[in-house]
Amino acid sequence: MALVEIHVPDIGDFDEVGVIELLVKPGDTVKAEQSLITVESDKASMEIPSSHAGVVKELRVQIGDKVKQGSVVLTLEVAGAVSESNSAPAHAQQTQAAIQTVATTPALSATAAVAAPAPAAAAAVGPVEVRVPNIGDFKDVAVIEVLVKPGDTIALDQSLFTVESDKASMEIPSPAAGVLKELKVKIGDTVNIGDLVAVLESTAAAAAPAPAAATAAAPAPAPVVAAAAAAAPVAAVTSVAVPAHQPGTPSAGLPHASPSVRKFARELGVPIDEVKGTGPKGRITQDDVAAFTKQVMAGAVQTKAQAAKAPAAPGGSGVGLDLLPWPKVDFTKFGPVERKDLSRIKKISGANLHRNWVVIPHVTNHDDADITDLEAFRVQFNKENEKSGVKVTMLAFMIKAAVAALKKFPEFNSSLDGDQLVLKNYFHIGFAADTPNGLVVPVIRDADQKGIVQISQEMGDLAKKARDGKLGPADMTGGCFSISSLGGIGGRYFTPIINAPEVAIMGVCKSSLEPKWDGTQFAPRLMLPLSLSWDHRVIDGASAARFNVYFASLLADFRRIVM
Repeated sequence: MALVEIHVPDIGDFDEVGVIELLVKPGDTVKAEQSLITVESDKASMEIPSSHAGVVKELRVQIGDKVKQGSVVLTLEVAGAVSESNSAPAHAQQTQAAIQTVATTPALSATAAVAAPAPAAAAAVGPVEVRVPNIGDFKDVAVIEVLVKPGDTIALDQSLFTVESDKASMEIPSPAAGVLKELKVKIGDTVNIGDLVAVLESTAAAAAPAPAAATAAAPAPAPVVAAAAAAAPVAAVTSVAVPAHQPGTPSAGLPHASPSVRKFARELGVPIDEVKGTGPKGRITQDDVAAFTKQVMAGAVQTKAQAAKAPAAPGGSGVGLDLLPWPKVDFTKFGPVERKDLSRIKKISGANLHRNWVVIPHVTNHDDADITDLEAFRVQFNKENEKSGVKVTMLAFMIKAAVAALKKFPEFNSSLDGDQLVLKNYFHIGFAADTPNGLVVPVIRDADQKGIVQISQEMGDLAKKARDGKLGPADMTGGCFSISSLGGIGGRYFTPIINAPEVAIMGVCKSSLEPKWDGTQFAPRLMLPLSLSWDHRVIDGASAARFNVYFASLLADFRRIVM
């Protein structure tokens, strides 16, 4: 067995690219040319392959690190002695693939054009067939943008269209100059190396540089990189500038953005074709997507979908949420400040809460529940089972009471779907859990089929997973009704925001002893404040009041649960 260090190959004219994904871990068995890590520049994302097969012994990089050509990625344990002469061709081939993968700008697209010699017909006047050059180890890559149309005058190395694989997006250049007579591809088509994509009407003068480019393809990969670098200024001058995307304006095709930026936009629900790019050639960066999201959240801009659903009325009446832009304040003028990024949970939940508050017509009913007897029973039960480790909380009783109330008032156990009401025959109850990174809502499934002790145990397990950041999507979806409890903190009443697509949520605060008239005298009773928020599109005030009263009566006398 021998240890081999895997280095970053020649990735073109890039220095200090960021590691955005680790595709292997120590102990993994990898094959030759298997992708190890994903790196990203402001122009493209690309995967770094392994030059050997073996077992990963040590990772030398982590997400967020910066690497460049020659940086050690990992240490690989390979079988037998490793011959440098034998591994050189494979390494050179991977290096060439990496260079071609990077070709996502006109300057670097020249590499692909040099790597694939221009057809002989380009040297003479007449039609020139343009075919897909060697774009690395990719098959059936999708055409995501067409940059030219028939009749356009095309310069040498001008980008014709953009293709995208699961690893990178790249622009396909023209191997000759002339007039575009016919375009053989459209957005959505898939292409491979050698496919006919266009026909040019070439001229002798325009075709003259083609033999030089073909000659430059003969040397080893290192001269190819040098030729690409030399051709960069020409490509930058001759390429057609793609206009930056303006929010709300039609787009001829998908905008310029790397696969990771497109994924980031999809995760946030951002229409990427409405984002204005600030990168080279109007390319959209991750910062552009984040800035666009902040503008939409602040009401400074509207997406086309928002404008279509709620068109702004003339005169600034607020019908379409045509609000004033969020004030921009330089807080440092008033004193020292400190900036802190929002946690991922708060970013996601903030967008959802804002949507729910704006879209759902909230109404909140406040009431009090007498839990004197129930609390006495809970304390007694926990004391009796102290040695067994069983401990029940008041929230477990409230979850059970919520199930009984939902059965009596089924419209509270529903969701709106267009003009229809979906009435659910299951009872999954969510509870708000406070974590260091923000608020999450785990769900107790089939609460109607579980007892108080089992519900308490599941709540404890889910709360621990929430604090450890290990909750999965299945733990937080499918809820019918939610309970938000501030009982351990304090407060009197509040207005909880409905957790869409649910139609109601119960908020509870800290209980307190209060004097209550029992018919003959004032007696101390433990009162629990209740705050029920409900969706007025589904529920009316009378139903909400009845639900709150019934919920309070269950907590006051828990024997009603079995009735």
